[in-house]
Amino acid sequence: MTNSPEKQKPLVLVVDDYQDAREMYAEYLEFSGFRVAEAKNGQEALDKAFELVPDVILMDLSLPVMDGWEATRRLKGDARTRHIPVVALTGHALKGHSEDANQAGCDAYVTKPCLPDALVEQVRLMVKRRDEAQAR
Repeated sequence: MTNSPEKQKPLVLVVDDYQDAREMYAEYLEFSGFRVAEAKNGQEALDKAFELVPDVILMDLSLPVMDGWEATRRLKGDARTRHIPVVALTGHALKGHSEDANQAGCDAYVTKPCLPDALVEQVRLMVKRRDEAQAR
């Protein structure tokens, strides 16, 4: 059998410049049945997304080197990655930010801090939507 159970689990790329946040999200996602890769800035997010082609990307919007807004625009503008759902993770809860995130190409918007269960539920929803879109 060529497909191991590990390969069947959806891969989530967690992008956050704050190491403790990355580790917390990664641990909870792994506990919830996902594989996880991590990136600490927007450029690293692009590199890892092109290399790994994850199933979902959790993208902090305030990042060094290249911010999450620009990284998302580039991911959505590239044929290799435009199909990957991007969930904006941000501490900015101001009115209009979710609309700005959508315009940048984000498929969903989660305000930090968020409960881990809510984040996992959002990731599951994105995987389900992506699978349904691919089935069409």
